[in-house]
Amino acid sequence: MAEKSGRFIGHDLRTRVETLQWLFWQMGGLGPMAGQNHHFVQYAPEQIPYAIDRYVKETNRLYGVLDRRLAEREFMAGMYSIADMASYPWIVPWERQRQSLDDFPNLKRWFTAMAARPAVQRAYARADEVNTQRVVTEEAKKILFGQTSQLQP
Repeated sequence: MAEKSGRFIGHDLRTRVETLQWLFWQMGGLGPMAGQNHHFVQYAPEQIPYAIDRYVKETNRLYGVLDRRLAEREFMAGMYSIADMASYPWIVPWERQRQSLDDFPNLKRWFTAMAARPAVQRAYARADEVNTQRVVTEEAKKILFGQTSQLQP
């Protein structure tokens, strides 16, 4: 999207690399670890204290990384970018991740600024139209969490 439109990514090499660095940070860290947090806290068929503790703490560590990054800049790569767009949805469920934004003042400021953006508001308004089934059913869990490399019936 950024490449095609020429927007939301730096135009000079330094800001372009910085944007991609933080986008990859989200893809390799925040997204997968927050996803594991969600799985073990919300969806696992049994509560496994070690797994819950592990991913709640790792999510907290990553929030800290982002908080420190945002201490000296408005957005992750300085200007609003695809890195912010990709990271924001992983912070939205902070309460379900057993986090407190009050522990991360720079992240909280960024989160509030992101939530106030008109495009973000439009996207989340559409989410209610698209996500009509909010509860993960047992059938959905079989598909989401029970697949192997073998073809499913």
